[in-house]
Amino acid sequence: MQLPVQSQSAMYAEPWEADAGAEDLVAVARAAERAGFDYIASCDHVAVPRRLAPAMSTVWYDPVATLAHLAAVTERVRLLSHVAIVGLRHPLVTAKQYATLDHLSGGRLVLGVGAGHVREEFEVLGVDFGRRGAVLDEAIDALRAALGPEEFPEHHGKEYDFAGLGQRPRPAQPRVPVWVGGSSPAAVRRAALKGDGWLPQGDPRERLPEQIGRLRRLRAEAGIEDPLTIGAITEPLYVGEPGWDVGRRTVSGAPEAIAASLRAYGAMGVHQIQVRFRSCGRTELTDQIAAFGAEVAPHLD
Repeated sequence: MQLPVQSQSAMYAEPWEADAGAEDLVAVARAAERAGFDYIASCDHVAVPRRLAPAMSTVWYDPVATLAHLAAVTERVRLLSHVAIVGLRHPLVTAKQYATLDHLSGGRLVLGVGAGHVREEFEVLGVDFGRRGAVLDEAIDALRAALGPEEFPEHHGKEYDFAGLGQRPRPAQPRVPVWVGGSSPAAVRRAALKGDGWLPQGDPRERLPEQIGRLRRLRAEAGIEDPLTIGAITEPLYVGEPGWDVGRRTVSGAPEAIAASLRAYGAMGVHQIQVRFRSCGRTELTDQIAAFGAEVAPHLD
């Protein structure tokens, strides 16, 4: 699941999150781990311009700091950046941060990457917004090298060129999974050709079969046989009958009914689903997480 509190876009944040903080994040992360969730996720924005602040808000915790803090209070759950805008930083900077996180967490990192969409954020950091796709393509290759087993990684490309510079600690994992976010044609192609996984952004479930078919065709045409973890973000969920208006898009009701709805994703070829629960407060959210783990998850394939 994507963690609450750490990003508070008006599109999905609940009112109670505005006054929440570190204790709430810890409680939710621990609840997700107890419930058997595979990962917890944190977003990435450096700065939000005034024109977008009413919709996006300016509350965006740093993903490395957030996931490192939560790594120290959990033991098993994986730590996903969903997504790191890696083109805003040199790959050696990103590698230093995330290799340390993977090392300290005992190998629990999943590096989710994306191109970004806020022009002013790129401009203030001196990065060409118009070339962000090409930069991300090469950044993934550079990060593969910089997060690999070599103490002195090497990469030679148009955007980045480095060799003979050592970085330790190395990641605990022999290969850090790189999941590519985005649903544009360019993002889907990038995920197919360069990713270990795909993280769609806002695709309704009826669009997923077409996207998944394209992913598979592109990988087959490129001769890539390695498995690709295909993800999906579900509709908002509420386990049980809510006593308040959770919105018409929310899937609610008996655990078996919710599970039946979610199994449709597996039938499309989705391997992992990211869930979000409606809630009026932290206790209701952690109760929802626990109910999902105990009552819904056993009915999923």
